[in-house]
Amino acid sequence: MYELTPRQIVSELDKYIIGQDDAKRSVAIALRNRWRRKNVEDAIREEILPNNIIMIGPTGVGKTEIARRLARLAQAPFIKVEATKFTEVGYVGRDVESMIRDLVEIGINMEKEKVYEEVADRATRLASDRLLDLLLPPAPREGTDSPEVEERRQRTREKLKKKLDEGALDTREVTVETVERPSNWIEIISGSGLEEMGVKLPENLGNMMPRKKGRRVTVEEARKILLAEEKEKLVDQDKVTSRALKAVEETGIVFIDEIDKIAATGPKHGPDVSREGVQRDILPIVEGSSVNTKYGVVKTDHILFIAAGAFHMSKPSDLVPELQGRFPIRVELDSLTASDFERILLEPENALLKQYTAIIQTEGCRVRFTDEAVKEIARVAFLVNQKMENIGARRLHTVMTTLLEDILFDLPDSGIADIRIDEKTVKDKLEKIIEDEDLARYIL
Repeated sequence: MYELTPRQIVSELDKYIIGQDDAKRSVAIALRNRWRRKNVEDAIREEILPNNIIMIGPTGVGKTEIARRLARLAQAPFIKVEATKFTEVGYVGRDVESMIRDLVEIGINMEKEKVYEEVADRATRLASDRLLDLLLPPAPREGTDSPEVEERRQRTREKLKKKLDEGALDTREVTVETVERPSNWIEIISGSGLEEMGVKLPENLGNMMPRKKGRRVTVEEARKILLAEEKEKLVDQDKVTSRALKAVEETGIVFIDEIDKIAATGPKHGPDVSREGVQRDILPIVEGSSVNTKYGVVKTDHILFIAAGAFHMSKPSDLVPELQGRFPIRVELDSLTASDFERILLEPENALLKQYTAIIQTEGCRVRFTDEAVKEIARVAFLVNQKMENIGARRLHTVMTTLLEDILFDLPDSGIADIRIDEKTVKDKLEKIIEDEDLARYIL
């Protein structure tokens, strides 16, 4: 997907995120720059570092969604972390290097899925053969049966295989041997904080070692179990690890949310004492350092870091200067207007009205929203955000849930096949709640 131009990337983001053109342009350029870096001469390639981005804007305006959709476009390992979850070394809590270790785990899983697709056909054949052996166990020893018996056995196997492929045997039960793996991970304190490491347990602890266990399951379930086992056997773990580490180092994206919460704004004492310490611990990771993981050492020099925060009580200049310098691109996201809410309800591929229409359709009922109803829903969401806490597009969820609560509750018993929601319906349901500020504070 790196062949996408910045304009094409913005166009793809437009399918899910309304507005915020400046932020989309910045991340589109950052993504395209990775493709450009891969195509420059080897001598200069290592010197080209990503331009990390800080997104500034209130909650619910699309900061996280932009980063998440960008990672999907790039098919890159992506992790979202909250800056407030980390603590300075020496305090109880997660150390900042754990974000890279978690990113590696995601990269490993992504590469495994790719390899699983590559070996899927072969694994399916092997799983099918094992399933046939369960349904019709092979002869005890070769040569003990006469040719006629062996031929009859082969014909029976072919018939079973045909029925198996057609799904005619899916409800039959078979006994599958599965390996029960005990949880033998322990946490130890290492130089980099709490780190999960696999430890081989002594052989005399037999009850702690993997054991085979027979399970009585249907053929349909057995097929899934055996297919998963065969895929795992065909995976070259060293190849997966090597490819995953390279993908993390070259294309990984770390989204650090709530970075404004670790900006020190007042006296450095009390519960805020470790804020600046967390910033200084994050600094080497963003600058470029080597992080030890159980799969190997990962260099963070070319990982793209996107930070985000509302910065209501602080500003980017409250971060330590060194960290500010590592986020040279700053983008301000706009607060959402009533017309933005209207577009959010209708235009994105995963628009809220599309979701509720699909949910209600499962009950055999068709729901229609008039244009005036959509405008009124958007107006209510915008008004409530203005009167109370501004939670951005998330307010639409609370408004829609309140509006459709009775319908969603009564629908299975009512047998209604068609529902029309107009402006009057919206006003009747929501107007009293909006007028009563105390009630609105708890409901909307």
